[in-house]
Amino acid sequence: MATSMAAAIAASLPAPTAQAAPTPAPTEIPQSMQKVIDVEAEIPVETVQLDGMVVMKIMKHARDTGSSTATGLLLGIDLDGTLEVSNSFPLPTYGDDDEKGSSRPSGARYQANMLRLIKDVQSDDTVVGFYQSTSMGAFFAQSLVELQAVHQERLRHGGIVIVHDTNQAIRANATFRAFRLTPAYMEALKKDKFGTQSLVKHELIFSRIFAEIPVTIKNSSLLNAFMNTLTTPAPQSSLSANPSILSPPFAALDLDAPSLVTRNLESLLETMEAHKNEESNVAYALRQIAREKAKADAYVAKRKEESAVRVAQGLAPLPEEDVTRLFRIPPEPSRLEGMLLLGQIDGQAKNLDVAASANLVKMYAARAGASSA
Repeated sequence: MATSMAAAIAASLPAPTAQAAPTPAPTEIPQSMQKVIDVEAEIPVETVQLDGMVVMKIMKHARDTGSSTATGLLLGIDLDGTLEVSNSFPLPTYGDDDEKGSSRPSGARYQANMLRLIKDVQSDDTVVGFYQSTSMGAFFAQSLVELQAVHQERLRHGGIVIVHDTNQAIRANATFRAFRLTPAYMEALKKDKFGTQSLVKHELIFSRIFAEIPVTIKNSSLLNAFMNTLTTPAPQSSLSANPSILSPPFAALDLDAPSLVTRNLESLLETMEAHKNEESNVAYALRQIAREKAKADAYVAKRKEESAVRVAQGLAPLPEEDVTRLFRIPPEPSRLEGMLLLGQIDGQAKNLDVAASANLVKMYAARAGASSA
């Protein structure tokens, strides 16, 4: 599923130009605006600005998909080091089998049609990244890494991925974090090597796979004015006559929240079990490699002894043989999956720490209230 989605997105994104002709700087752009326009894409993206409507769309999509992962494309423009995300749309979640047996468009055609329709209404139609929902802080996944790698190879500034944690949204704490793959990971990806030597050479650990970018949320002036009417306290006399005033939320004081801690702990244990199985598979593959290398070394040593005996007898030495053809030594297993699982464990542990701390405070507060009653 991850590979098919990555292929669909790659088909819809513009192809990279290896040797593009240098574009001369437009003379009609004023000197004061040349930095903001950034025609040559020389200013790196330092912050990400999300429109308030994009935030609501991502939250609604994540809520509607339930337990499955919500994925969509981000549209916008980069100005003076700020990536402004002004629009987004969800991607279909059906697989290749559903596409073959139905009349629904494929992922690539769906994206192309959506971008064409958005362009027809004269809205921002430039893909600047994608978003994906996660749970329990475990966003380190092979599908997310593959999609982001496609974007960083095709898009203008490499693109970003917005991660939305649905668990935090349930606790009335909607979180949106922006990431991009680090140069160390992209270097290892180009060589398609994630063995021990490659990881040591690139100093690559799970915390260095992604680089986080600060995120800000911007609302329109009309929406800010509307929010001010909801949050501004009204006089006591007219409080009952104004039903638009928001009541204070008490969701943070809910004592049923420990169930979230239980689910978080269960997910953490499952991820740790998956990491243990992955380490067992890697250890088994390394033992197979060591066994085959030992056979090859023993064969080479035996051939050298026989050649030395023949030379001592005045005979020609044995011809050299290609050991790799006689002994099929397996390639070194990739450590990428293990690193991603470690990243999931780290995110789930931090999420569990925050949730458990909040629940401890509520438990002590409830106990104090019960004793004073």
